[in-house]
Amino acid sequence: MVIPRLLYAAGVRSVPMHVTSLGCIGLCLSLWIRAKTVDQEERDNAERRAIFVGLWPSMFWLLGNAVAEQERSTVRRARRAARRSPRR
Repeated sequence: MVIPRLLYAAGVRSVPMHVTSLGCIGLCLSLWIRAKTVDQEERDNAERRAIFVGLWPSMFWLLGNAVAEQERSTVRRARRAARRSPRR
């Protein structure tokens, strides 16, 4: 799992990824509603834009889950290392 490790090392955390996923759902709905208000010539392009943005939430949610797993494994490793190290 290279990408979650790189994202975690870059400072990306799971909660903002999940929030971004939910935000994409809202953006998709707003674009779709807006597509219904434009004239017929622009409607096809506006609907395609809404569908394209509608593909993003699952990607961000899954990346958030992968980063969350990386966060948990990092915490587990740190706890194991703390148990192994001799106390002074």
